[in-house]
This record gives sequence, C-alpha cells and structure tokens, in this order.
Amino acid sequence: MALSISQLAKDHQEFVLTKLKEIEQGLHPSSTEDEELVRRAVFSVRNKSIVFERFNGVSSILYASVQDVRPASVEIDFFKEELRCNCPQIKWCRHRVGALLALYQYFDSVQDWSSAWRAQKSAQLKTLAADRSPESWRMMVDEVMKRLLPPGRIIEGYGLSAIRTDALERLRRHMPYEREWQPLYKLFMELAILNTIWRHLNETPGHSLDSPYMKYFIDQSNQSFESILTELTNRSRLFATDPFYDALQELVREFLLEQKGLFPVRLHLYMLLWAVLFYEKSRREQELVYLNQLENPSGEISLSSLQLLFYVLLQKEDLLQENLAQVDLSQMHELFELATFAQRAGETHALAVILRAILPLLEAFLQTVLPVVQRAPYVRQFQLLFDEIELTEKEEAMLYSAFGVYGIQPFSNFLIRKGRYREWAALHQLNPSSLSYLEMCGLKDVLQVEPATVLPLYHVYAMAEITQKSRMNYKQAVRIWKSMRSAAKRAGKTAYFETYMNTIRTEFKRLRALQEEIEKGNLV
Repeated sequence: MALSISQLAKDHQEFVLTKLKEIEQGLHPSSTEDEELVRRAVFSVRNKSIVFERFNGVSSILYASVQDVRPASVEIDFFKEELRCNCPQIKWCRHRVGALLALYQYFDSVQDWSSAWRAQKSAQLKTLAADRSPESWRMMVDEVMKRLLPPGRIIEGYGLSAIRTDALERLRRHMPYEREWQPLYKLFMELAILNTIWRHLNETPGHSLDSPYMKYFIDQSNQSFESILTELTNRSRLFATDPFYDALQELVREFLLEQKGLFPVRLHLYMLLWAVLFYEKSRREQELVYLNQLENPSGEISLSSLQLLFYVLLQKEDLLQENLAQVDLSQMHELFELATFAQRAGETHALAVILRAILPLLEAFLQTVLPVVQRAPYVRQFQLLFDEIELTEKEEAMLYSAFGVYGIQPFSNFLIRKGRYREWAALHQLNPSSLSYLEMCGLKDVLQVEPATVLPLYHVYAMAEITQKSRMNYKQAVRIWKSMRSAAKRAGKTAYFETYMNTIRTEFKRLRALQEEIEKGNLV
C-alpha cells in the first residue's frame, strides 16, 4: 500500500503548526546562523531532497531521509510529539526544519511561511555588534529576547534557565574579540537578560517568583555574576568603556527600583555591583543624591537600607551609626546583606558597627523569624562575618547563645580558644552527636591539652552504642573505649580506666556478644 504523505500531513496538521511555532520562537531572522539554517531547509524542500520512506502505524513514527552534504535521517514521532535527527546538532537543525516544511507544503505555502518569518527581521545582530555602544548592545538583547519571550507568553518554571542559557548562547556569538572587552560584554548581557526576564514575569499574569525553579534560576545568575566580576576586576579599565559602566549603573538601578518581587534578591545584586564594580567616589555620591531625591518608592523598597549602603561606601560613620540605632527585627535580612556587602567592600570598621547593631536582634531572628531549614546556613554565614571583627567576651557569649544548637561547632572553637575545656566537654554531653562531629569541633585539640576532661564524654558515647544491643554497635563501643584508653594513658589515669572496664564487664555480664568484643579488643 502506497504511503500517502498528503493525508498524513493533513491528519497531523496541528502537530506541524505547533512545531513550526516553536521554530519561529527558537530561531530569529536577525541571526545570520538562524537565517542560513532556514534558507537551507527551504532549499531542501524545493530541491526535493527530503524523502519520506515509511510510516509505522503502531508507533506513529514517520521516517525520512535528507540528501545533504552528509545524508541525515529524521524521525517524526507524532505520538510523543517530537522530532529526532542523527546529525550532531542538539536543537533545531536544517534537517528537522526541512522535514516539517515538507509536510507543511501539503496544506499551505512554504514560501509564504518563510517570507512571514523573514519579515520579522529588524536588524542583524552582527551589524548591531559592529556598532559598539551601550544602545546597540541593549538592542541586541531586545532582538533576541522578543523572540524568546513574546508578550503574554507563560513560562513554565523549568523554562527560566533554558531561556537565559539560550539567549546567552546567541549573544555570545557576537562577543568582541578583544579580551579587555569580553568580561564587560558578558556582564552587560547577563544583567540585561535578567532584567528582561524579570520584567516579563512581573507583567504577565500567572507567574510566581516564589518557586524552586526561580530560586535555581537566581542562584545560576548570581554565580555567573560572581564569576564575571572576578574576571572583570582583574582587568584594566579602558577609557572607552566609561559609557558602558554608566549603562550598567542604569541597568542595575532599573532592576532594583522598577522591578517587583524578591526585594532582598534584587538588593543583593545591586550591592554586589556597587561593592565591586562602581568604586569611584564621585559615582557613589551621585547615586546617594539620586536615592535621597526618590519620591514615593514602592512599599517593598527600603530607602533606609539603600542609604546605609552608601554611608558604608562613603565612610559616613556618624550617619551610619545614627541610622543603625533605629533598626528593628523586620530589617534583619537587609542588615545581613549590608554586613556581607561591607565585608566584600573591605570596610572593616563599618562591618563592626553593623554587626554590633545586629547582635541584640540575632537570637530572635535565628530562633523565631527564620524557617528551621535556613537556620544552620545562616549561622555559618554570620559566624564568618563575626570572625572578621574583635568581640569582647561578653559579646562572644551573646553571639553563641543566639546561635543555640546550630552554633555548637563555632561555640566549641570559642571554648577551646578560651581554654574552657570542661565547659567544652559539658556542651557535647548536653548535645550528643557523633565522634566525627566531635573531631570537627576540636576533640584532638582538647586531647592534647586536657585529655582527662574527655573521659566522661567517651563513656556517654559508648553507652549510647550499648543501648542499641547489636554486635555492630558493640564493636563501635569497643573502638570508643580504645580511644578512651589512649586518653586515660595520656592523662596518667591508666588505673582508673582498668577499674572502669572491670565495672563495665560486671554491669553487662549478661551481654555475651559484648563480653566477646571486649576480649577481642584486649581492653582487659
């Protein structure tokens, strides 16, 4: 029976039109590479280089071969609604586009489709890239993003990172050849793309900024910004780049003040660029004047946090202290960002002022405001910040009290530094964990200085193993006792340990497996 491609194309017309719509969104006529791909796909249809060989009715797969420089095979799976090609290109290739157009010609004009697609061409990205100016770079981003994000398009959460990656790939093809310009180009494109995506999410109903996909997208972008800024700060700044830094300043200001949602995330990026990129005093003073003149900012924007930021940068310590005296618990997220910012900017004195203002609020913030899953990571970050400044003993006690159970490791290190070994042992008896965690908390340091304090701790851990009543746990208890024996020998308490082990054997004489493991371990 002859294969009726005409009837097959008409039966699956909706599939073909949907895929062509995806092509229109994924390929842009302003891109030289995309235009060439579509041109060659149309040529293959006109030249009858695409041959539909067979159709498997059971699996609903249509098999086609494409006569090209290297012949290719295309599978059109109507059931799974996907196209596969054996060529190395991952996304759209001329073979898949050509196969779709070969079906499309049975119910519409391929010439009309290609003409309509090319009519969307506005300016060649290559031409825009040749005119090196902030305006041209912004137009390049607009050209790419208006294809990937047409107005009203609902983006599935998992699609955010894909859109960002796709846009960056297209724009990086036109990156300047000069190495001095490349980090600046990457930073500009990354920030402009983030701005565009965020604006689209704000303007299109049905999008939520509070999702795991959004968090992943933000983390991806932040890592990229960190990497690019590290690269950029190691390069000399050319006089010709000044207009681009002005444009970057406007872009990050737009991102902070004009976008909506997740203000701490937007503030973090704003702070990052002002800490690393915009270091001129005159630029910082102008930005502070601009912020002071803002009228009626949206409710989520904290002008006081922005002002504190520039008080740190411009070393206006009196104004910094005056404003920090009025902060409350609701501002702790922003104060944490501010402290991180001061550390990154190298403003040690300002960091000390901020952290001392935070300290009285820290316990309530960590133990009541933050969700449980975020407490341990925040404790680690606060510990790194407080390590940068000198604290009194009273302030250190307040800090570790605020950390609670999430700060056992830093509190342990503090007790060891102060020589308070008995308190160290008591802390770990009250909060038992594991021997490996004990070592992370300084067990070896305590053993070297005052091994006798660790003996009761070893007893607690050994008893915890015995209560499990399995041979595997008894073996672990024996290993703990061996460590206890070494500590007793170092402390000159060998006789005490022997008496202790005899007492253990007497107390647990009914546990035959335990008695056997103790004998194997030569503990008596």
